[in-house]
Amino acid sequence: MYLYRAVVPKGRIQRHSTAQTLDFLLNQTRSTRAAKRFFRKVLGGSHITTPRVINVDKNPTYIGAVRDLKREKLFPEKCKRRPSQYMNNIIEQDHRFMKRKIKPGLGFFSYPTAWRTIRVYEAMHMIRKGQIVGANKGNIQAQNQFVAGLFGLVL
Repeated sequence: MYLYRAVVPKGRIQRHSTAQTLDFLLNQTRSTRAAKRFFRKVLGGSHITTPRVINVDKNPTYIGAVRDLKREKLFPEKCKRRPSQYMNNIIEQDHRFMKRKIKPGLGFFSYPTAWRTIRVYEAMHMIRKGQIVGANKGNIQAQNQFVAGLFGLVL
């Protein structure tokens, strides 16, 4: 299974600690169709602006996906696909958290189990990074209150 992730650096200094997760998609194949599905999902969000550059790894499926989405006018013609190992480091550093959570579990036995588990991991990671309004990074009490409020728990 393949985990697609969209991460945008926050601020001028591009570090993994300040990267904001936009969206993610777990898919059973790594194909042009899956890449297009992921890009449509990310760009369909109301909080997303049209990108001018997309940093991806060197997988050839992105070539066809970006080309097709430019034809469909989802990406502007001037939007560049940048297959770069160095520029992809922000995503890889942010993805390290996910790898650290998944490895001890020795993988998943089914796609639905993987999807449900990774959704929770991603949500908790976003909360820890301070991507929730009112629950800033490092404010453990506010983060706990946010999670408690979601589930109706009493702290």
